[in-house]
Amino acid sequence: MEKQIGNYSFIIGVIIAVVLGLAAPKLGTATAWLWSLLIVLGLVVGFLNISGKETKEFLWVTIALVVVAFAGSAQISSWSNVELIGPYLKGIFDSILAFVVPASVVVALKEVWELAKGNH
Repeated sequence: MEKQIGNYSFIIGVIIAVVLGLAAPKLGTATAWLWSLLIVLGLVVGFLNISGKETKEFLWVTIALVVVAFAGSAQISSWSNVELIGPYLKGIFDSILAFVVPASVVVALKEVWELAKGNH
């Protein structure tokens, strides 16, 4: 059951991240609760969805995703030159970061805990 909750949380989180990223330029400050929901879903994914053998692969993938999303988000002046889709891309990058970073922090801390216990 926990695995299903984690799987659904991940799918819902990705959908919300993309939708929020697309809607953020139009919604302004009304998106605060959606950002909070993304962070909570990221924590749920980290706690319930990732364990065992998939931990290292998840961390590698999230490292790549966070680096790319952060680099894309940091290019705010460059994205503003892309008139039609620039603000939407920045919104998607920001929302992906809000979702993935909490999940990766939780998984990394769980892995450190397992290493400290000597279970690896």
